[in-house]
Amino acid sequence: MTESPATKPADGDVRPRAKNGLKPERNGLAKSLHRYHERQPKHHWHPEDEAEVEEVHAAQHHDGLYGRPFVESFEETPMLVAVLTYMGYGILTVFGYLRDFLRLWKIERCHVAREKEEQKDFVPLYQDFESFYTRNIYMRIRDNWNWPLCGVPGAKMDLMERSSRDYNWTFDYTGRVVTDVINLGSYNYLGFAENTGPCADSAAEITAKYGVGVASTRQEIGNLDRHEEMEKLVAQFLGVESAMVFGMGFATNSMNMPALTGKGCLILSDELNHASLVLGARLSGSTIRVYKHNNMQSLEKLLREAIVHGQPRTHRPWKKILIVVEGIYSMEGSVVRLPEVIALKKRYRAYLYVDEAHSIGALGPRGRGVVDYFGLDPCDVDVMMGTFTKSFGAAGGYIAGKRELIEYLRSHSHSAVYATSMSPPVMEQVITSMKCIMGEDGTTIGLERVHQLAVNTVYFRKRLREMGFIIYGNEDSPVVPMMLYMPAKIGAFGREMLKRNIGVVVVGFPATPIIESRARFCISASHTKDVLDKALSVISEVGDLLQLKYSRHKIQPSLARAFVDNVFEDIDD
Repeated sequence: MTESPATKPADGDVRPRAKNGLKPERNGLAKSLHRYHERQPKHHWHPEDEAEVEEVHAAQHHDGLYGRPFVESFEETPMLVAVLTYMGYGILTVFGYLRDFLRLWKIERCHVAREKEEQKDFVPLYQDFESFYTRNIYMRIRDNWNWPLCGVPGAKMDLMERSSRDYNWTFDYTGRVVTDVINLGSYNYLGFAENTGPCADSAAEITAKYGVGVASTRQEIGNLDRHEEMEKLVAQFLGVESAMVFGMGFATNSMNMPALTGKGCLILSDELNHASLVLGARLSGSTIRVYKHNNMQSLEKLLREAIVHGQPRTHRPWKKILIVVEGIYSMEGSVVRLPEVIALKKRYRAYLYVDEAHSIGALGPRGRGVVDYFGLDPCDVDVMMGTFTKSFGAAGGYIAGKRELIEYLRSHSHSAVYATSMSPPVMEQVITSMKCIMGEDGTTIGLERVHQLAVNTVYFRKRLREMGFIIYGNEDSPVVPMMLYMPAKIGAFGREMLKRNIGVVVVGFPATPIIESRARFCISASHTKDVLDKALSVISEVGDLLQLKYSRHKIQPSLARAFVDNVFEDIDD
């Protein structure tokens, strides 16, 4: 760790660094130390005050780029927990190989797909470790996933009860329905996934007029007047010149990135970008370099090297340099440090691609996403991407930006040329919910939901911290990861919560690093305070039962501190 002129205090004092901070090799965030101006004079810093500093925080201000507090926390894994987690996986691995030995000798039945003996000289269809993990670890806790819903994924939901007689290889439905399960797993951030109200009524009317499917692509005879209206509305909502919509959110990334970059181009991708972005980057044929999550030093180093050295071997300048980020990272709950990314993009004359799948509608005072959250100019983002599957309760995605960009994509995007155009009722759901957020329906319901989501998010995160759980991410992110770590606790937490009528999503490898399993809560504006309090009470009860309160100190409500500008730590590679 080194101290740069920007991080060194003006009075020349070198202050101690926060303990148990974010692991730089993993997330690479610059850490800031929070101090009391009132309690400590400027020239007096006492080591015992470090105990009062919250474990990890992202930078509050950086050269005046941030106009609002920017607080993120990633508490380091306790050493004992890390050791026990590795031991747990080690024991599971030993027993897994033992069971594979029994399967080899036909002592235990093998349900999983395997390579045929006559195909042993072919390229393997299954990766050895992932297949091993699936049959020996994932199958033990498979009952926590793929629960069939039989209703709207609102604040509460109904689930079909099921059971397994062969240790989760197959499931039988009992015919019973588990009703009124509190839903803490759906991406229904603004509560628009509902079967009553203006959105549902409008979708029903448009279905009666247009039908359900279009049965053609946009370039042939599948371009409806509602498509045109929707794209104008999206552009107006985002504050850009033009926009284009697609029927699938995943394909919005994976099929459009190859149209934007190609051979001789460089993509700088955050290490925690979504699989759709990773696939799109690979399909483009561009050179891909990955920088540490939200680490501006790592990003700037790659930018500088790209400018100085150019392409490998030839050292010619790159045709394009595209920085690819997400608004909210769906597994970490962190928010992109967009002001700093834009500053670097301008300095090195790169292009910027922002995926707002989780942040559009869920961030910002007007629900316009991460650009609105930071109060930035939408024109500073070259390619704005988002989906309608979360905050709008629909399906599909969009690309927005300058008119020349969108016209180019209309003729070069694989999604535009080959994919069937968006279904009319899905379009109407997006149009109605977006107009509601913008206030064009003559009400303030949309903005009230945006505000309620922000209130619910802060309250839920605050209460979990006070209970002693390790929570990742930004304080304003409605995606709330709670760390479980140990493999046995992944399944146990999901089952115990469902026993108490709380539906949660538990996540493990390969969606997360193998020792960083977690429960991921998604907060919604449709959650009332009573619902959240009940859920928090159950989470605390299960947390005590499974000993999940790993945090080494609880965040007290009275310890709100003023931030100190420009107190950073640089991270050496």
